[in-house]
Amino acid sequence: MRFELVDQVIERSEGRIVTVKHVTSAEEYLADHFPSFPVLPGVLMIESMVQAARRLATAIDPAKSRHVLASVKALKYGHLVRPGDTLQVEVTLEKADSEGRLEFKGLGTVIRQGASGGSGDAPTAVSGKFSLRPLNPA
Repeated sequence: MRFELVDQVIERSEGRIVTVKHVTSAEEYLADHFPSFPVLPGVLMIESMVQAARRLATAIDPAKSRHVLASVKALKYGHLVRPGDTLQVEVTLEKADSEGRLEFKGLGTVIRQGASGGSGDAPTAVSGKFSLRPLNPA
């Protein structure tokens, strides 16, 4: 099963990307996580940051477009993301090395359905640093 956790790219520049994932009650994984209190699993929040980072990496160097998660550091969770909410993900490239390893800083905020105010007022769902490395062919 493949989870597509980027519904739309809102903004992209040389070293930064902003994406959104609209969480609906139709998401398959919500039936089990948790049946009476559905929330977006934390691991899928990380995956949404990774998918955004891969799109940014592809834009930086299309020849090295296949990357896998290498490490996650200083990960923090905050507010829950529930059906009807939107997870807005902002990923910034912090460092790239000569071997193709890319280090990112990620922030996921919750945009509540019907909430007023800008994204600067949005509560944090997930934040941290992570790195991707090129996928080596077998």
